Amino acid sequence: MVDSFGSQTLAQVKRKNFFACAALLALGVVGHCGVSGSLDPTPLLALLGWSSTFVLLGAAIGAGWIPAEWSGVCSGLVSLVAATLLIYVTGGPASPYFPMLSALPLVVATFASEVRGSTVLTSLGMMGVVLLLDMLADMPLRQMLLHMSSFGLISGVAIYLAGAYRRTRSAEKAAQQERWVAQQERWVAQQERWVAQQERLAALERLAESERRRVRAERERAEVERLVLVGQLAAGVAHEVNNPLAFVKSNLHYLEQELLSEDGPVDRAELRDVLEETKQGVLRIQQIVADLRRFSREGETGEEGLPEDALHEAKRLASVRLRSLGEVSTDVTPGLPSVRLGQRQLVQVLVNLLLNAADAVEMAVPARRAHILVRAKRVESGVRLEVEDNGPGLSPEVQSRLFEPFFTTKPPGKGTGLGLALCREYVSRVGGTLHAENRCEGGARFVLVLPTVAERTSAPPCSLAS
Repeated sequence: MVDSFGSQTLAQVKRKNFFACAALLALGVVGHCGVSGSLDPTPLLALLGWSSTFVLLGAAIGAGWIPAEWSGVCSGLVSLVAATLLIYVTGGPASPYFPMLSALPLVVATFASEVRGSTVLTSLGMMGVVLLLDMLADMPLRQMLLHMSSFGLISGVAIYLAGAYRRTRSAEKAAQQERWVAQQERWVAQQERWVAQQERLAALERLAESERRRVRAERERAEVERLVLVGQLAAGVAHEVNNPLAFVKSNLHYLEQELLSEDGPVDRAELRDVLEETKQGVLRIQQIVADLRRFSREGETGEEGLPEDALHEAKRLASVRLRSLGEVSTDVTPGLPSVRLGQRQLVQVLVNLLLNAADAVEMAVPARRAHILVRAKRVESGVRLEVEDNGPGLSPEVQSRLFEPFFTTKPPGKGTGLGLALCREYVSRVGGTLHAENRCEGGARFVLVLPTVAERTSAPPCSLAS
């Protein structure tokens, strides 16, 4: 489409050029008559024929009968024939139109240089015409050589200009092609950059979505494990609540009888003691319910925890499971500083360790009464907490895989295998450590070391399988 449009435009330009040259040649007729002062029909007919031929060439090129690229060659041949005839009838080499021959190669070099050889052919034709005219006029040899040399020089200039013009046009086309290619390459590069940018944005969005899912899954996993702990504690809740509930019920029955009895005066001191005992029983039930609700409630964990408070809360929570198995004793240094682990997570870690200790003692053979010891003290690296039991201890195989996700030695339905893995993950995130070892006296010991608030260091990356 573009090439067709370009060819049509070139043809229109060539046609206008031919019509303009025809008009100039027609004016040349008037000029010839004015200068010569005569109406000799021969030169006039030559000029009019020349002009008419240009009109016909313009029409033929405009109609597409002759390719526009060949218009220069056609005009050169026509001009060569017409100029020869005009010069011959107006005096040969002595004609005022004789120098016109020298312009023909230059005109062809300018307007028809795209056709290779056109300037050379026109130059050779011009040299032949000059030689023919000189011979017809019986010019001396010396004069003929002078004509040939001067017109030959002009031909050489025309041929060189035609070559230079073609090289210039080729260089321009090559440069234009290079610019077009460079423009296409820039466009392709822009497209590639845009595509790459879209891919980066999509990758970032996928990464962000993956991170959101990971955080959500991790939070849900932690909540599930915490609710599993609540479920393990629930088995002892009934017994733990029934004990204070039994004497609360008994005391209320006694108070009812005393208040309704009409036998003698009421012992107010005894009634006050019974009421205080009843109040303590109710408070005990309230404390158990409050601890379980607070532990099972989802919420923010905070960034600091108090080891002493966390130990007392964990002991209360675990007591519903441990009271029937044995006793839990504590050895806590007063005034321990805050550690870089949220209070709820710290309680969850300690409850998990206490319940694991209870399960270990419960599975011991022969059966024994549990004795669990919890220590907490200040050390150089922070706060050290230890949970010891008098169970069977840890075998090498169990000890090597104790903190792996989903590894458990409990019977089906008794655990998820995530408790200790989550505990180590919580601790590792804040730069602490958690490991297990066997006691020389028998049983196992879990050692938890947490940095204090003022001593926090950059926490190394951690994983559940660490």
